[in-house]
Amino acid sequence: MCGQVEWMESTKADEMGEVDVVEQHARPVAAGNRAMGYYSPADEEKRRGVRRMKITATGLLLLVAVVYVLAKLAGNSGAGAWAGYVAAAAEAGMVGALADWFAVTALFRRPLGLPIPHTAIIPTKKDQLGISLGEFVGENFLSKEVVRQRLHTVGIGSRLGTWLAHPEHADRVTAELATALRGALAVLRDSDVQAVVGEAINRRADAQEIAPGIGKMLEKIVADGGHKRAVDLICVRAHNWLVLHNDQVMDAVTGGAPGWTPRYVDRKVGERVYKELLRFVSEMRDMPAHPARGALDRFLTDFASDLQSDTDTRTRVENLKRDVLGRGEVQDLIASAWSAVRQMIVAAAEDERSELRLRVRASLLSLGARMSTEPKIQAKVDGWVEGAAVYVVTTYRDEITSLITDTVAGWDPEHTTRKIEAHIGRDLQFIRINGTVVGSLAGLVIYTVSRALGA
Repeated sequence: MCGQVEWMESTKADEMGEVDVVEQHARPVAAGNRAMGYYSPADEEKRRGVRRMKITATGLLLLVAVVYVLAKLAGNSGAGAWAGYVAAAAEAGMVGALADWFAVTALFRRPLGLPIPHTAIIPTKKDQLGISLGEFVGENFLSKEVVRQRLHTVGIGSRLGTWLAHPEHADRVTAELATALRGALAVLRDSDVQAVVGEAINRRADAQEIAPGIGKMLEKIVADGGHKRAVDLICVRAHNWLVLHNDQVMDAVTGGAPGWTPRYVDRKVGERVYKELLRFVSEMRDMPAHPARGALDRFLTDFASDLQSDTDTRTRVENLKRDVLGRGEVQDLIASAWSAVRQMIVAAAEDERSELRLRVRASLLSLGARMSTEPKIQAKVDGWVEGAAVYVVTTYRDEITSLITDTVAGWDPEHTTRKIEAHIGRDLQFIRINGTVVGSLAGLVIYTVSRALGA
């Protein structure tokens, strides 16, 4: 009995002395162990609750010990049969309390500091617990069946549609998309984009011959008479030019005449050439059935056919295409086009009333309304989400579980033990209290049955 009292005092002193130890270890041991090495105010409050419950459980053990001593003294003094019942209950209560104290203490440390096997389970088996926890999570939470079933019951498509159908949510998504678009355009360098666009255009142009396509398009234009307006415009502009530049035409004709011809002859020839040229252009302008127009139609038809079937013509067009794309002016045009497009997109993204943002907002509202009401679209969205989630968990399950095991392995054993004890220690102390109470009742029942059978 004296040994028990000494052990009680030692245990109580150990529990009360934990206050200083907690304060000593309230700082993280390393940056990598901060999660389990740092005690927040909430953790300290939990630890104080654990200490109070330890004092209560230990106090109850001391109480049944005192009751046991008094009952024994009373029985030896001839107090009556009741003293035996009380002593039996108190004795069983002490046994239950001690057994549960040992079990609870063995989780976190070695009872009385003795190297008893299978004690101090959490600090000594921390890494194994981390591996087991990772395997448990991988098998029971990261399996494709569990993920697919859970996401299917959530109904993401329907919920997302209902959420998007609200105008304020559509406005928020539109604003976030506009911000992301501006950020992406700000990150992209113009030179990189221009290089990519230029390379894509050149690769596309090299991969596909353009002559047959141009030939088919020209053939259809001529067949539909779509070129006639262009011919009309050319004829009108040519007539107007000739009227305004009479002197220049005359100078060109007379300047090309031989030097031995008289000047007035050159003048007459120039006037005749000018009048015939003006008459020809005027007739071609005013006569839809002019022979020159017919000759132009036949030329365009033949040219369209050559673009599709003549090897020499197609080769010439391809060479011309490469020459045009290789010119610096074309590359400058690509650069200027991208700059203009980027500025236009940025301006539209910043303007809340721009056509771009209004159309995006309207599309989101329409999509939300359809997703919230149409089961086919909901099923399609759910399938996309489930497929993506299943792919992630099946592809990266080992990485996810290794994150758990590696994180647990990096925790400091002492701080891990104290952290866990702070969170679950209070409930574990109830086990000690329940062990004392249940042990006392069991001892009383056993003693009563024994006396009854002995009687």
